[in-house]
Amino acid sequence: MIEVQGLSLTISKTEILKHIDIRLESGKIHGLIGRNGSGKTMLMKCICGFVRPTAGSVTVAGKQIGKDCDFPESVGLIIETPGFIPYYSGYRNLKLLADLNKRISKDKIRSTMQTVGLDPDLKRHVRKYSLGMRQRLGLAQAIMENPDLLILDEPMNGLDKEGVADMRKYLLDLKAQGKTILIASHSAEDISVLCDTVCEMDKGVLMKQRGFPV
Repeated sequence: MIEVQGLSLTISKTEILKHIDIRLESGKIHGLIGRNGSGKTMLMKCICGFVRPTAGSVTVAGKQIGKDCDFPESVGLIIETPGFIPYYSGYRNLKLLADLNKRISKDKIRSTMQTVGLDPDLKRHVRKYSLGMRQRLGLAQAIMENPDLLILDEPMNGLDKEGVADMRKYLLDLKAQGKTILIASHSAEDISVLCDTVCEMDKGVLMKQRGFPV
């Protein structure tokens, strides 16, 4: 699903990513671990096409990002804090986004919100949501159009114990449906429970890799 070859990124003479090589198979959950500033989020941004690497290439589903397409097709994202219009309800935010592509119905938006534990009829503005509710809404936005690939940066952020359990179950259900998931997390337990492969990053370098075929 994802192939990164010789990827390096330099911003303002600072090396952010250094010669990253990795292949991530379809239908699995792949984990990225590492301290803040290790390069996890920036690697995800390069895979999504939000940031162009200084060298190397990213290929997603057989298409090279920046050459064959600007952004991957059929991908759902949570990168950093999900951004929504603060004075709209959760449903209205998702409806606005769904109207851009016109691929899904109002009923699909409602059922997706219910799946992640949100009430589509709640009139509360997103600015009054808790951090956990925002994360659930971010996941709803990422999955509502049924993408083949999910790229999730710290999706458990702000969730309580019950919310974390719900999120883990849902991600495993998506894997069972054949989805490919790349997840960054500070939680060793999340990575242990969810991931088939694990990559550790440090100072922009891909260090240890576990679970990959030899």
